[in-house]
Amino acid sequence: QVQLVESGGGLVQPGGSLRLSCAASGFTFSNYAMSWYRQAPGKERELVASITSAGGSTNYADSVKGRFTISRDNAKNTVYLEMNSLKPEDTAVYICKAERAAGWDRRRTVYWGPGTQVTVSS
Repeated sequence: QVQLVESGGGLVQPGGSLRLSCAASGFTFSNYAMSWYRQAPGKERELVASITSAGGSTNYADSVKGRFTISRDNAKNTVYLEMNSLKPEDTAVYICKAERAAGWDRRRTVYWGPGTQVTVSS
């Protein structure tokens, strides 16, 4: 069975830091690009950061660039999101996504985790 399980969320003060983890199982993790999304109450889900399957390339939303870092450890089947200088507007449920692109001999595959709550408040 495929599983993506996020952890590391919680309550933190503005300016603080947090590291999220997403542990994957049930598929070949090293073949999948990984992303973090977030969704705040009443708002649309937005892409926060992504990383290629081997970890060679990363992308970030403008709102988190310079503050957040995505990384992965393929030996541990885990992707991380390091969050620094947190702001109240970072408050959201953070959701892990795995994606394998379509090829001539395969279909596109996407998996989603259930999410973990991050609250930034004084």
